[in-house]
Amino acid sequence: MPLHRHLSKGREVARTAGDHASDMFAPLTVIGRGLRHHSAWAKGRWQATPKERRGPTVFLVAAMLIGIYLLPHGLLFALIALMASAAWAGRAPKAAAAPPAPDVADVKLGALYSALTPYLCGPEDANPLYHFEGSYKNVFSSWEFDGEGRLSRLELTYPAYFTDTEPAARARIEQVVQGKAGRAREYRFDWDEESNRLRIAALVPLPTDIVAQRFVAAPGEIVLGFTDEDGTARTIPVGQGGAITQQPPVVWRTGPRSAEPHLLVLGAAGHGTSSLIRSVALQVLPYADLVVIDGAGTGEHACLVNRPGVHTVETSLHGALAALEWAAQETDRRLTALNAARHTGTAPPEDATRPLWLLLDHPTELSELAQAEGRPDPQDLLELPLRHGRAARVTVAIADDIEARDRITPTVRATTRARVVLGPVGPEEGHAALGAPLDIVPAAHAPLGRGYARIGNGAPVRLQVPATVDPLDDEAPAALRDAVIALLPHRDTRTEAAAELPPRPDRPPLVLPAEPAPPAHPIDLAKGEPMIRSRPIS
Repeated sequence: MPLHRHLSKGREVARTAGDHASDMFAPLTVIGRGLRHHSAWAKGRWQATPKERRGPTVFLVAAMLIGIYLLPHGLLFALIALMASAAWAGRAPKAAAAPPAPDVADVKLGALYSALTPYLCGPEDANPLYHFEGSYKNVFSSWEFDGEGRLSRLELTYPAYFTDTEPAARARIEQVVQGKAGRAREYRFDWDEESNRLRIAALVPLPTDIVAQRFVAAPGEIVLGFTDEDGTARTIPVGQGGAITQQPPVVWRTGPRSAEPHLLVLGAAGHGTSSLIRSVALQVLPYADLVVIDGAGTGEHACLVNRPGVHTVETSLHGALAALEWAAQETDRRLTALNAARHTGTAPPEDATRPLWLLLDHPTELSELAQAEGRPDPQDLLELPLRHGRAARVTVAIADDIEARDRITPTVRATTRARVVLGPVGPEEGHAALGAPLDIVPAAHAPLGRGYARIGNGAPVRLQVPATVDPLDDEAPAALRDAVIALLPHRDTRTEAAAELPPRPDRPPLVLPAEPAPPAHPIDLAKGEPMIRSRPIS
């Protein structure tokens, strides 16, 4: 007989003997399992019994055992009862081991692969990378998950025929990836068109607890906000949460040698465009003059009224037109004075070199009102300050709603090369607002002051505007209001509490003869004279 037949016959005999042995010893196995259950139950009850009750418990058990022993056939009946209860307790088979938990990568990456397949699968591709029966391991080269099991980094390969140069095609893929990886975070998409690879990285949230303060910057440098560490090569010390930390700022450089002399801020309603204009005003007040136009008329900039260095804060169409006409004349006057100083070789006058800032908040609302009344568009009066403001030391900063972008004049859009967009925006809106494609997909719910900035021809970077609330807003936190009040030039009775009066004496004090003191001149916050002073054009 061949050897393999002997081996197979031996295996059959051993299997049969094992089955018979298991059938023979099955009752003993059941009773043994039940006894183990009983012993585990008795051990648990003994450990749960308080120490002061263990003595009486032992006495009762011993008395019960003695009683059973003294009964006729008591030990036999007790043994039969124990075996019966053990057989009943051990009748259930041993619980099967719990199946291992599924791998997070297999579940989430498999779902992402299936979601990308309809967009990256070509009907005429003989060997497609993405197909409905494929595996994500064939196209996903590397991935990482954070401690909470969320996708933090991914690199994938896509077919060469995918139209990765079209913004609409990219937006579809980015939307699918964000939907599967989580819409609560921002993601950066790095499209490598040469090697047909896409690198996806989840970005760390920017800090939102940086309040308005004096930033370490030179005159003419405006800190628009803060960004990622790889967004700039510079850090500045800032007060954050009661401590001094180093944060990377987004710096906008202004002045006669700036390539981006004017700023345009667009954003969704309620996402901090007015706060950014207020932050800019607080930074330039120590060395510049301001003209503020509040087109929305909500009083967001009323805290700047009657402050030193602030010429006027206008909310009406009539006041805005008068202020902008004066600004155009002032720009012309400055240009004439500076040119005359260059021709004669003398120093320019101080009133022509002191920076002048025009801050406009929602000017398109005034443009619609002017069109309805048949009056000049306030944006048309900005043409001279915008085109020649860099030479005349005049800087224009405009903030408006992103939905009003089409109502902004072409001159404003062409001359404002420093761009900021705030709030959650789509790919098309971000491209139109910043003038460049945005490689970052915003989160579904962006905090106040979160957005993106692009200075000149640079790449867009993330931005978090410092918390600069209106100090006249009673609903704002007191700590944030106090931080803004500390940056305003002098005290204002509308925001700062009056000084406490000394206690009144019981008797009048003795007055000694002395030299008369000069009369004190209290600060008058009322507009006693026009806030705009016309200057002759030399």
